[in-house]
Amino acid sequence: MNSVLPFQSSMQQVISVWVRDPRIQKNDFWHAYMDYEICLHTDSVFFTKKMSCVRRRFSEFVWLRQRLQANSMLMAQLPQLPPKNPFFSLNNAQQISERMAGLQRFLEQILLSPLLLSDSCLHLFLQSQLSVAKMEACAEGRTQYSVAQAVQCCGIRRFLSQEDLQKDSNMSGDSDSDSSECRSSECQFKEDLELKQTASDHVGSDQEHSICSSPDSTLHHRSVKY
Repeated sequence: MNSVLPFQSSMQQVISVWVRDPRIQKNDFWHAYMDYEICLHTDSVFFTKKMSCVRRRFSEFVWLRQRLQANSMLMAQLPQLPPKNPFFSLNNAQQISERMAGLQRFLEQILLSPLLLSDSCLHLFLQSQLSVAKMEACAEGRTQYSVAQAVQCCGIRRFLSQEDLQKDSNMSGDSDSDSSECRSSECQFKEDLELKQTASDHVGSDQEHSICSSPDSTLHHRSVKY
């Protein structure tokens, strides 16, 4: 989306969210899908990372809504996603623009709810590069890393103008490079954790405890403490 106005949560803290830069990604020669860049800029106490950019596809938005609905136990009225169009075309600019607008409205309304802002699935969706399966495992405490560690290990990409995004797309010549860079961060995340563990083994258990027991590592499923 070209124009994004920051909005304020119930705590009068600004949360700005962008859904933009649609790119076609190829699974193989016959199958392709489109994903979108989600950029977040905030001063809200709900977020330890104040700026982030990730890429998500429509099916991941569907997963997010389902998880938020289940986790809130019907205590929150969730906004609707743009309808799934069986005739959606990856080459139809109007359809893509309308879908992006709908996805952005969905996120803006989600981010207005303090209840939903406390859900760890939302934070992993917005500020990590983990796949759906890994987000579910992390939120349920079935990974060696916490939600906070997953968020902090996600690389921060600088905010680009629409002109810069177009230049970047033209120079790359193939949209797969961006997706590979984003998804490969999961492997880099594992390497970072291994490096931290190796470093802690050399410096002693006191520093290991310091790394693993930082204030940001107290995030749990449906209860994100900031």
